[in-house]
Amino acid sequence: MTSRSVPSLGSCPICGEKQFSAQPVLWQELIDEWQLSNDEVNYINLQQGFACRGCGNNLRSMTLAAAMTTAFGFTGCLKDFVRIDPGIRDLALVEINPAGNLTPFLQVLPRHGLHSFPQIDMQRLKFETASIDIVVHSDTLEHVPDSLLALRECWRVLKPCGHLFYTVPIIKDRLTRKRAGLPPSYHGAPGVFQKDFQVETEYGANFWCEIFEAGFQHVTMTTLIFPASLAVHAVKS
Repeated sequence: MTSRSVPSLGSCPICGEKQFSAQPVLWQELIDEWQLSNDEVNYINLQQGFACRGCGNNLRSMTLAAAMTTAFGFTGCLKDFVRIDPGIRDLALVEINPAGNLTPFLQVLPRHGLHSFPQIDMQRLKFETASIDIVVHSDTLEHVPDSLLALRECWRVLKPCGHLFYTVPIIKDRLTRKRAGLPPSYHGAPGVFQKDFQVETEYGANFWCEIFEAGFQHVTMTTLIFPASLAVHAVKS
């Protein structure tokens, strides 16, 4: 992406900054493993490599933040939302793995908790049933062997009317597939083969099915630049 191709959001929905940068993040080995077209490469690079110059968060994190403020009817940026809005400050929020660079903003919440792999297993969450108000995770679910079970666990630990906010990388013109039986593929960076970076699910156009299969009945989606960014908001009814 060149400087001329950098889109504008007006302002960052996290910190309010008005300046952005963009750089490619995909590498050829991963492009080949995913069998990505040039169009798919471009919008995934935008999703992961378009970033706010102020807070450093990329497009997927900005979209996740926008989904959160929109869900609570807050018209400002996340930085102000978590500091002044009583609708969020009284709630117990669990962040599963750092959601991009959102952690410094979310951790100002009095009841925020960050829980990361391997100390936490999304397939067996350690929280009591119906004990959490908000669960947040970003580009984590695709690394969980049983993603449906992980979403069911999110549903279990949420209180009635509790909120789940998350992102997963989505290839919009194909269907979801599991990578079982395929050569291992890893996100992160070239040559990094950590277990928690291994991809278990490649999400496609039918990604939404497992949200309802997990028990959620009310789901909304937020995009800032389509199809590069998509954030899911699911409510436990």
